[in-house]
Parts: sequence; structure tokens; C-alpha cells
Amino acid sequence: MQVDPHTPVVVGVGQFTERIGTTDYRGMSSVDLATEAVRAALADTGADVTAVARSIEVFAGLRQFEICTPFDDPFLGASDNYVRSVAQRVGANPVRAILEPIGGNGPQKLMTEFAAAIAAGDHEVVLILGSENGSTLKTFADRDHKPDHGETVGGQLEDRGFGFEQYMSEYTATHGLTGAPVQYGLLDNARRARLGLDVGDYRRRMAELFAPFSKVAAKNPFSSSPVERSVDEIETVTDENRMICDPYPRLLVARDTVNQGAAALVMSVAAARRLGVPEEKWVFLRGHADQTEQDLLDRADLSVSHAAKQAVSEALRGAGIGIDDVATFDLYSCFPFPVFAVCDEFGLADDDPRGLTLTGGLPYFGGPGNSYSLHGIAETVAEMRERPGTFGLVGANGGVMSKYSAGVYSTAPADWEPDRGKALQGNIAALPKVPVTRTADGLGTIETYSVRYDWPVTTGVIIGRLAADGSRFMALTEDDDLVALMTGGDPLGAAITVTSTEDGVNRATLA
Repeated sequence: MQVDPHTPVVVGVGQFTERIGTTDYRGMSSVDLATEAVRAALADTGADVTAVARSIEVFAGLRQFEICTPFDDPFLGASDNYVRSVAQRVGANPVRAILEPIGGNGPQKLMTEFAAAIAAGDHEVVLILGSENGSTLKTFADRDHKPDHGETVGGQLEDRGFGFEQYMSEYTATHGLTGAPVQYGLLDNARRARLGLDVGDYRRRMAELFAPFSKVAAKNPFSSSPVERSVDEIETVTDENRMICDPYPRLLVARDTVNQGAAALVMSVAAARRLGVPEEKWVFLRGHADQTEQDLLDRADLSVSHAAKQAVSEALRGAGIGIDDVATFDLYSCFPFPVFAVCDEFGLADDDPRGLTLTGGLPYFGGPGNSYSLHGIAETVAEMRERPGTFGLVGANGGVMSKYSAGVYSTAPADWEPDRGKALQGNIAALPKVPVTRTADGLGTIETYSVRYDWPVTTGVIIGRLAADGSRFMALTEDDDLVALMTGGDPLGAAITVTSTEDGVNRATLA
């Protein structure tokens, strides 16, 4: 291939899944899961595994849920340096070890960051790794005898911080936005309002979107739940498919009780040649971009994602293709909204014959925290090798549609193409913002909503507009009449009375 020797290429990918209920289930640690994936990625290069491992200069790791806040210590213990624990197990001694903040955009963000660093000559060989041991944590939560996953390895670590403060504030947390389902419920109901659909029709559309995902997951050997689900099964609320947060039954929500790991190895063309990686293993990152959305309550239209639109558009531009030229997609799918957001902007049908996932999606393949899209990258790289010259798009989403990273992959060679992400970010910064009233009193209407069923009392979560000035506010409600409307009717646009309280929570009742 006639390309600049600094051009980055993905040369090895690996995945690992441990399913609860199988005879060989061990309840592995995050380090163990990532180690298995890294070993698979090293073997996938087709080169000398020992030589490749020793050549890795950077190990960039994705933060697990068990270490994603400073408030609680992992109850099974954890490594003091997750990244170097994995490196030691595979015979590597990187110059840099990095731990990324939380955010599902992280895998593609890291891929773009270090591919650019390789192209600039700053590094030659970089490994990106991630894992999640949610299944293990749940398995041993109520047991007296627990494994000890603590270990001390020390060494350099560039800890980039937790990052959760980017996705919530004291105001939003006080009003129930402490978990992803309720946050995305607000977005999906805002989209339902824009489309003018009733509750039943929209749930049907969500189920129609995700049923094909489950079909892919059923055939994926790395899937945590390899079961094909029908549209009726996904949309029908039962004891097994209980409501999590409106508008989502369980089968529309990311499956976080998983034990999964993934890894991707990217290096310069020169290093790939020196280490003997066959050219048929090389996959190029042909287009890429990272974009950050406005804060949730600032957004004029809660039913769209400017960040996703701009990131995908720029990745396609860099690759020199359009959306119709994409052969495969893996769109982040923690809930329906992130998939709908891309489909809406690019005219993709829910049942596009190319499919919208290669893994099977987060509710069925599994939602291993911040590292899910590393599995999407791994599947895309494998698919590109099987279909040389075609293009695969990975869309990775973080926060409350807060950050979006996109990448286009292909075996078709080309020199590294920088993206215009920083310049494009100005378009989002220039968008109008909605004024927010934090202490709200008076008449208002419901702009969008969700319902939390996981609290002791079923509670409505509301984003509304004050009648007096049109400003936006948040409120909670346990009012019987309003909760009944929110759980059994359609409260969009309903008139409410909101009252501020001394504890900082705005309370709503039907007007």
C-alpha cells in the first residue's frame, strides 16, 4: 500500500464475554475481562504476540462503573491502576497509561485521538481497552463470601478524572436525573411530541427499531443475551418486561449486568510493517469527529442532536463518502433515542436493510458501560476485512446525548485526514439557549416527562415551560391525578401548577 508510513491502521481487535448461568462462569474482575480481550487483540494481528505487546507505548483504558465516582469504594476491591494491571498480564510495559473519564463516546474518541497522535509521529503503537464486570458485582452483592479483586501495581497513570459533572448538575440531580433511563426518557418523549404520536404508537416504533437489533445479538457469539425478540415481546409490559422509566420497558433499556471486555490495537503503517502484521489485517480510520452538545436544559429542541449530526457528517466528509455509501453501521443504542437521532438527521429507515448494529445493541448484546463502542469498533474492523473496500460507520454517544464521536473505517487505504471538529464546535456554541428558571412558581405546561418506577413512590419527572415567561423548569410530582395521567394517559402539553419548596425541589400538580 502506497501511504505515508505514519498513517495509523487498526491491526488487531479482541472481545470477550462471560455469561452468567454457564458452567464456566467465574465472576471475573474488570482486569481479568480486559486481559482476555487484549490477548485476543494481540493474537488477531497475525504477528508475534510477544513482540507486539512489548512495542505498545500507550495503554488507554475506559473507566468502569465500579470506579466511576469518588463516593464509594468498589466493594470487591479493584486495581489501583487498572490499565497497568492489564499491561503486566500481557507482558507489556507502556510508557503511558491513561484512564479516560466516563462517557460512551470514549472508545471512538480515544481511537481518533491516538490515531492522530500516531499520524503526527508522537506514538507508533497504542492499545485501547475497556471492560465491565457488572454481572460479577451483582452476583456477589448479597453473598457473605466474596472474591477480592484488589491489587496494587502502582506506576504512572494519567487519570483524566471522573467526568460525571459534565452530565448533571445539582439542579437536575435534585429533580431525579441521576440515571440514564430517566434522562433518555425525557428525550424520547420530546421526540414523540415533535412527531405527534401517542404513547402506544411510539412504543411500537421503539420496539420495531430494536427488534432487528435482537436478531443480530442472537447470532453474535460475544452477546450477553443471544435471544431474538419479537416486536410484540419488546413493547408489551409484563412482569419480566417491567417498566423501568417511562417510556421504556426493560427490553428497551441497555443491559448493564454484563461481564464483557474489548480491545483495539492501532499503530503506524511503518510499525505494522516492522512487526510483520499482514496487510490484510489493516483497517484505516478514514473519517472521524468528536462533538459536544449544549447542556441538557439549554437545548432549544430536546428532540434532536446537533452533536450527532455534525460528528457523523464530518466523519463522512473526511472519508469522502455519503451516508448511502456506508455498508455497515453500529449506532450507539443504550435507548432508542440515540439511534433515532441519527436516523432522523440522515434519512435512515428504522428497517434499513444494511442494519443499524453489528453487535446487537446495548439491550441485547450488552451495555458494558463506557466501553460498549469498543465492541462496535471491533465488529466493524472484522466486517471491513470481510468486505474489503467498503465503509463502516461507528457512532458513539456519551452522557445525555452530551458528546458524540463518529468514525468511518475501511480497508481502502488513504493517508490520514484531519477533521474539522474544533471549528464545527462553534456551530453548536452559537445555538440559541432556553432561559431556565430554577425556582419555579405558577402555571406552566409539560414540555416533556418521564416517570421513575424505581423510587419508593412512583414519581413523575417533568421538564416544563412557565406560562408567565416561557422559561424552562424542572419539577417532580407524586400528585395522584398527575401521576395517573403520566402513567396511563398522555401528559404532553398538559397544564400544571408548579410550586417551589425550601428543599430546592419544584413540585407539580395538575392545574
